[in-house]
Amino acid sequence: MNSNLAALSVVFAIGCLGSSTGWAEPGDYIMVTPKDIKWADNPALPKGAKTAVIQGDPKVGPYIVRVKLPPNYIIPAHTHPDERTVTVISGTWYHGDGDKFDAAKLHEFPAGSIFGEGHVRHFGASKGTEVILQVEGPGPNGIDYVNPADDPRKK
Repeated sequence: MNSNLAALSVVFAIGCLGSSTGWAEPGDYIMVTPKDIKWADNPALPKGAKTAVIQGDPKVGPYIVRVKLPPNYIIPAHTHPDERTVTVISGTWYHGDGDKFDAAKLHEFPAGSIFGEGHVRHFGASKGTEVILQVEGPGPNGIDYVNPADDPRKK
């Protein structure tokens, strides 16, 4: 099961986002409702994904990021430089471990699922519905594709 938990990430490529809402100071708290979320394209992910920094700065330190993925979406095999916890907020996310996308290796994570991932090569997909993930980690975050030709930043 541990290899299954080394997924997504989508995610996943949040290190390319610009501004953030900052990290709450002691005694402070943040309040974010769905209407407050500012979704943006993320050039580190294949076209169609949207990301939003909820708190922190994924480029330099702790962060919480949401990732919105359209139906029938694939993220090719990749790794991340930090360890993170992923929560499936809505939809069902499918992911597997390996050096290249293989639908036969996908495992199902329905809404409410939580898993951790580290430096394992993994890939993921949505099927017939949109998926929203929440990714939390210590930063700095990023994404490195196993096959450089899969990196949308190089196209």
